[in-house]
Amino acid sequence: MNRTYSTPRTALVPLAIALVLAGCASSAIVDTSQVPAVPTAFKESAPAGAPSASTAAIPQAQGQWWTAFADPVLDSLITKANSNNSSIQVAAGRLAQARALAGQLDANRFPQIGVGAGATRQLNATTGNVAQTMVSAGANLSYEVDLFGKLSGVSNAASLDAASREDLLRSTQLLVQADVAQTYLSLRALDAERELVRSTLQAYQNTVRLTEVRLREGDVAELEVARVRSEAASTESEALALDQRRAVLEHALAVLVGEVASNFAIAPTTWSTALPVIPAGVPSTVLTRRPDVAAAQNTMQAAQARVGMAKAAWFPNFSLTANGGYAAPEVQDLFKLSTQAWGVGALLSLPIFDGGRREAGVQGANADLNIALANYREQVLVAFRDVEDQLAALRLLADQSEAQSRSVASSSRTTVLSGSRYRNGFVSQLDLLDAQRSELRNRRQALQVKAAQYAATVGLIRALGGGWV
Repeated sequence: MNRTYSTPRTALVPLAIALVLAGCASSAIVDTSQVPAVPTAFKESAPAGAPSASTAAIPQAQGQWWTAFADPVLDSLITKANSNNSSIQVAAGRLAQARALAGQLDANRFPQIGVGAGATRQLNATTGNVAQTMVSAGANLSYEVDLFGKLSGVSNAASLDAASREDLLRSTQLLVQADVAQTYLSLRALDAERELVRSTLQAYQNTVRLTEVRLREGDVAELEVARVRSEAASTESEALALDQRRAVLEHALAVLVGEVASNFAIAPTTWSTALPVIPAGVPSTVLTRRPDVAAAQNTMQAAQARVGMAKAAWFPNFSLTANGGYAAPEVQDLFKLSTQAWGVGALLSLPIFDGGRREAGVQGANADLNIALANYREQVLVAFRDVEDQLAALRLLADQSEAQSRSVASSSRTTVLSGSRYRNGFVSQLDLLDAQRSELRNRRQALQVKAAQYAATVGLIRALGGGWV
């Protein structure tokens, strides 16, 4: 008798032990010492004229950062890119996939209910080998009790994957927006450079005509005409090269905004885009604003959750089932009380030996976690490097712009003086052409430095995560 009474208790021992050990299935602990410490300040100084640290501590609007450039054409282009860019649409589709998968996996945590009906024709020896028809209708329910967090772990990891995809979508949007801004600003810089080169070419062509008149009158030698013609032809070649570069940039813009290059055009106009001064802010804000860093962090947390899922494979599964319905040889008898049938069940399954499969699963999950942690660490390092790069570029470009302005002023004065001395016969035409060539080169370099300042400003905004504080 004692033996009969103790049997139910001993049958529960494996389940009790499994419940006690369930805590072992928790997620792995990440070694935070491998994550770089956030610096207290950036090594490179903020751009000249940037708001002070106290002002930078006040959160500013985040999102439409491109409006700081005060250019309606740029606003329109980025708006089109947000809606039509193929890379953004692909990232949005992948996010939708991740969310759908997360929903599917989360559904496993809830009871599964189904209904069914059927009819079978069978030959039964107990009825004298007379064929019978059996019709049935019923419902069934199944529910896996999540005692050890297996299902919740799967759902949590999938949710973190979806969150990572959402961050990657924002990262793709920021990348495309920055590419549109930099391509457009490069195009405007080329417009300004083309205008400068073509105005110089017009001056050379006027000089050619005047020199040819003087040649016919015998005032100058043919050598001077050849020199001016050579300079005009060389400048025309440079102007055509700028036209070719502009066409390529315009076509690149068309792809970025999702339009056919054959139907897309940006009319040349005066370069009046504002150059905003962006504060660097506090280094810790970079990690909270940059979507690529957030994506890497969510991926790491998902890998951490999957370690717990792999450990939970060592514990039993506990499922509840129930079904009920009717079965009868005739349809009209189907729902009579006498044709009812039902059943309930509980199943506890505990794996004993699997050839090392579960242990390999834990090792693989830990390896994935180490990879995700290394990727997160790399993303943090890259984030701070990007900010430092753009801060250094803006600081040095500001000094370069000032030096280039002095060079333009000096070369312009040289051209004026050389023209005066040439007209008075003190210097040759070759000296005047050298002065004009030097002024053109310095003015073009000044425009290129200005374009680099715009590109570095966009780069800093992107490095800061599409906003600033």
